[in-house]
Amino acid sequence: MSSTLAAGFAIAALFVAVLALVFAVQALRGQTAAAKDVPPVTPPKTELAPRPEPKPGTVGAQLHTLGAQLDKTQAALKLSLQHLAIVRYDAFGDMGGRMSWSVALLDDNGDGVVLTSINSRNDARSYAKEISAFESEAKLSPEEEEALETLRKQAAAPATPEQA
Repeated sequence: MSSTLAAGFAIAALFVAVLALVFAVQALRGQTAAAKDVPPVTPPKTELAPRPEPKPGTVGAQLHTLGAQLDKTQAALKLSLQHLAIVRYDAFGDMGGRMSWSVALLDDNGDGVVLTSINSRNDARSYAKEISAFESEAKLSPEEEEALETLRKQAAAPATPEQA
């Protein structure tokens, strides 16, 4: 009975792990595709005087509306979980293949979650820990810290044209 229950939990943990990886890969592909499709936009270097509100129904009015929508979208994007770091490792000495993993998913503010799956021969355990400003109230494992540190370094690095 207990081996059946352990197998059920292992299958459930594996399902959660695969689901998390699928979402992470989709997020990375979307971020990469968006970065390739959209050329970087450089802000004007000089301050322009505010323009009068364009007449409704004109191209200028539509551009003004699109600009406002773009600003809102960019602000919302900063709050999406778009930064990802994965650390794979062997949690136990008797297993190989780096089947255990920790993944950090964060937004531009360093807020998000660290997911961990520790796999052994008999079972798999999954953990989720909340992250706020690149810090966690819960104690993090060395692998979770490594994933978080990877994203912290990426956030501190100056943005290149490909990342903009």
